[in-house]
Amino acid sequence: MQILATILVSLVALEHLYILYMEMFAWETLGKKTFKGSLPDELFKPTKKLAANQGLYNGFLSAGLIWSFLIENPEWKTNIQIFFLGCVIAAGVYGAVSASKKIFFVQALPAILALIAVLLQ
Repeated sequence: MQILATILVSLVALEHLYILYMEMFAWETLGKKTFKGSLPDELFKPTKKLAANQGLYNGFLSAGLIWSFLIENPEWKTNIQIFFLGCVIAAGVYGAVSASKKIFFVQALPAILALIAVLLQ
């Protein structure tokens, strides 16, 4: 179960690194593709700074999960993973309620699966 937990936590961390990149550096290209139909094309340029701010927060989530792999104490490692996965889940649920139900499946569900694996290891 430990290997599965490591893989799932890694995937969540990588996903949030990708979101950081998309929102901070590729909002007007990848952002348009990702949110096609959810946001009119003419809003991507004026919302670029807002998206970059969101991207930074996603980077912090990713950094916390990556940091957990550097912690040698198993109890602390688990606690840090639980905390940051909980943050991802909260953000995903909020995004699903406030913006698009798709966010739950893309962001919250992978973190929920990772959290279950972490708790069962």
